[in-house]
Amino acid sequence: MRPHVVSRRGLLLTGGALVAWGYLPNAAMAAAGRDPRFVFINLRGALDGLAAVAPVGDPDYERVRSGLVLPTSGANPAYKLNDFFVLHPAMKTFADLYSKGEALVVHAVASPYRERSHFDGQDVLEAGLGGVGKSATGWLNRATALIPKGERIDPVEGLSVGAAVPLVMRGPAPVVTWLPQGFPPATDDTRNRLAEIYAHVDPELARRFDEALKVEHAAMADPTAKPGAKRPDAGSFREAGLAAGRLLARADGPRLGSMSFLGWDTHADEKPLDGQLNRLLGALDAAIDGLRSELAGAWKDTVVVVATEFGRTARMNGTLGTDHGTATIALLVGGAVKGGRVIADWPGLTDAKLYQNRDLAPTNDVRAVFKGILRDHIGLDEKLLASEVFPASAQIKPLGGLVA
Repeated sequence: MRPHVVSRRGLLLTGGALVAWGYLPNAAMAAAGRDPRFVFINLRGALDGLAAVAPVGDPDYERVRSGLVLPTSGANPAYKLNDFFVLHPAMKTFADLYSKGEALVVHAVASPYRERSHFDGQDVLEAGLGGVGKSATGWLNRATALIPKGERIDPVEGLSVGAAVPLVMRGPAPVVTWLPQGFPPATDDTRNRLAEIYAHVDPELARRFDEALKVEHAAMADPTAKPGAKRPDAGSFREAGLAAGRLLARADGPRLGSMSFLGWDTHADEKPLDGQLNRLLGALDAAIDGLRSELAGAWKDTVVVVATEFGRTARMNGTLGTDHGTATIALLVGGAVKGGRVIADWPGLTDAKLYQNRDLAPTNDVRAVFKGILRDHIGLDEKLLASEVFPASAQIKPLGGLVA
C-alpha cells in the first residue's frame, strides 16, 4: 500500500482531529435513499469503562471498585441502562439517546493488544492489526480506499500545513490536513499574501488554498465571521463536535471522519463524580451533543463509534486513580444505531475472573464492532474487511445488528 498522500478530496480538522473524505459507495447511497455518515472517536489515554458504564448488578462490583463506585440514588445518581448496568451521570446526552434507541454500549471489549503501552495500544487500535507491528496505514483509510469512487459528494478541497494525520487515517486514500487546535491562526494579511504567491507560482495550489479557507469558514461556530477569526471555546470537545457536525451535515460535505480526544490517562484523582473523569465524560458527552445538533436531518443516517486503546485496572490505585488495564467499553451513537441496549458477554469481577488478577477480561474484539458498522452501514464486503481493512482477521466476525 502507498503511504498517505496530502491531496484533495479530504479534510483533517484537528480541533479534535476530524478527517473526512468525499466519497461514498453507490450501493450505500442507493439503499432506501440513505446517505450514511460514519465517525470514529478515539479517546487517547485509556478510558475506565467500569466507571463510565458500571456493572452494579455484579455481586463483586462494590468490593472490587471500592472508592470508584457510582451511586444509584441520591442527588446525582447514575442513569439506569438496565437491571445490571448504569451510565455515569455526566453523560446526559448519551442517556437521552439511549432512551430513544439511538445509543448502545458494547462492554468488556478490547483490541487484540494485551500489554499496557499507550503508544503500542493506540497503534494496534488505529492500524487494525492483530497485534503490535509496523504499519504505514490505518483501518479507516484502507476502508475508505475500498469504497467505489462513484458519485462525488464533496467538492470541497482543502490544504493547510502543520497537522499530522493520525495513523487510522493514513493510507492510499487521499487526505488533506487542516491546521490543528492550538496553532495560532494566520492573519488576514498573511492569508492574502499566500494567496497572491500561490496565484503566481501554482494556480492549482491557489485554488486549493481558496477552498481551504472556505472549509474553515464552514467549520466556524459563527458562519458570518471571517476565516481565521477566533472561535469561542475552540479547544473544547463540544466545539470540535459542532465543527465536525457542520461539515458532515453539508450536502456537499464529507461523510467519513475521525476525531481524537486526549487526556484519558486517569492514574490519579479519577474520582468518578468530582474528579477528572467526571470532567472528561461531560466533555465527551458535549461533543456528542454537538455532533447531534449540527447533523440535524442527517443524524438519522449517522453512526458514531467511540473507542479507546485499552481499559483500566478494576481496582483503585494508591493515588485515587486507576492504572493501565485491558477490557473497556465501546460506545455507539447515532440515528442509524439500533440502540437502547448493552451488548456484553459479561466475564465477571471475581478475582479469578479478572484478567491477570487485575483487569476486566475482554470477551469482545473491537474490530468486530468496526466491521459490523463498515459492513452493515457503509456497505463494504465482509471478505475485504477480513483481508484488506483488518488483515488476517477472518476469525473475527462482524458484530451484526448494530444498525437499525
